[in-house]
Amino acid sequence: MKIRVTAGNIAERDTDAVVVNLFEGVAAPSGATGALDAALGGAITGLIADGEISGKRGELTVIHTLGRIAPKRVVVAGLGERAAFTLDGVRDAAAESARRLAGIGVRAAATIAHGAGIGGLNGRDCAQAVAEGAVMGLYRFDKYKSNADGGGGGLDELAIVEYDGARVASMQAGVDEGVIIGEAVNLCRDMANAPANGMTPSDMAERALEVAEECGMGIEVFERARMRELGMGALLGVAQGSAEPPKFIILRYEGDAGNPDNNIGLLGKGITFDSGGLDIKSAAGMATMKGDMAGGAAVIGAMRAIGKLKPRINVTGIVAATENMPSGTAQRPGDVVRAMNGKTIEIDNTDAEGRLVLADAMAYARSVGIGRLVDVATLTGAVRVALGDKCMGAFGNDEAFTGAVVAAGNAVGERAWPMPMFDEYKAQYKSDIADIKNTGGSGGGAIIGALIIGEFSGGAPWVHLDIAGVARAGSTKGSAVKGATGAPVRTLVRLARDLA
Repeated sequence: MKIRVTAGNIAERDTDAVVVNLFEGVAAPSGATGALDAALGGAITGLIADGEISGKRGELTVIHTLGRIAPKRVVVAGLGERAAFTLDGVRDAAAESARRLAGIGVRAAATIAHGAGIGGLNGRDCAQAVAEGAVMGLYRFDKYKSNADGGGGGLDELAIVEYDGARVASMQAGVDEGVIIGEAVNLCRDMANAPANGMTPSDMAERALEVAEECGMGIEVFERARMRELGMGALLGVAQGSAEPPKFIILRYEGDAGNPDNNIGLLGKGITFDSGGLDIKSAAGMATMKGDMAGGAAVIGAMRAIGKLKPRINVTGIVAATENMPSGTAQRPGDVVRAMNGKTIEIDNTDAEGRLVLADAMAYARSVGIGRLVDVATLTGAVRVALGDKCMGAFGNDEAFTGAVVAAGNAVGERAWPMPMFDEYKAQYKSDIADIKNTGGSGGGAIIGALIIGEFSGGAPWVHLDIAGVARAGSTKGSAVKGATGAPVRTLVRLARDLA
């Protein structure tokens, strides 16, 4: 879909449809909506008076113009209460209206930048949010459907019409960024939605290679032999039960090559299928485990956007990719593995594998001088119990850095909440025969998992994002489409730019 900003009067656009908006409680619309209302002889005002249009968030009303004005249809998008309106509302309105237009066969449409007028938001930011929302809202995963048309959601062209020509260039810059970020989210969604036989560790490495080639980034992929040389016993222990070879994927973006200490590492859990290993999950528990690599997919998606947006910071993306499978060669409860930094881990439960692969990812990142770390993982069901599906858990060892990660997420509408990391919890994963165990009992499971990963931070500022509650959506609403959400791609991109 092509998205561009153009100057003009939206009421005069000769196109299949135009999209305007209305805040809840407004009886007499103004701005672009008011201009269209006047051109239509008060049709919008009349529908408001009849109660057919209320302005509630998510409401969409399609009005056929029947030749009275140039656009064939007018869509009025409800924005909800003006006082509560944010860029999240802009994304959602753009996504919902794009889907509605595509659903009725519209190929070309125009819209105003929701929020940039009486909404009081920055025009460039609103244009970016419209682009993100449209790209994310039209996402489809139909690769495996024999009757798929291979299209982009039905809507080929979207023009954002701005009355003030002086703002067009700035808003177009916002659109260009929004498209890059939306496409990065959709790349993550594609990977996490793919079946496990279509997104193996080798397939993840191929997607990373494509990103590296497209964006001019460096890439290395370690095979099992190289992992063994480096002493990545925690990752190899998880991988030993699967016939699929593990991959340790490293993407390097140099945005400040002359200042190597200006760096951050983004680390992703890449468990392409999690059976639980010998501590096998139930059938229901395995139903969505093709998506246990969503953290790794988010890192690869974020690296694509970072490579295109080019912030002045060095970013290393690391994905530890493997399956966790039961077999005659699988690691057993009671085994002891040694991570790359020499720390030994007793395997208390083979289904607590994400922290093991991230242990070696963290140790490797520290060994090559990365000074700030963020890991992303669908790590625990416990975080879903604690926070539901509206918020990521943020666990860190440095208050300021944790605050920066949380702020980045909140700024783009991917909420995160700081969780406690008290030393007293560490007693729960003490081992009698090794340095630590990989679990710590039933209480505080999300905290225990995070603390175990933190054992491998080497003292660097570090944040763990547990995305188990937010990685998948059960229904389509706003910019979220049923299936993989693509969280937290936008948070990682915003964080890199904030730190640059």
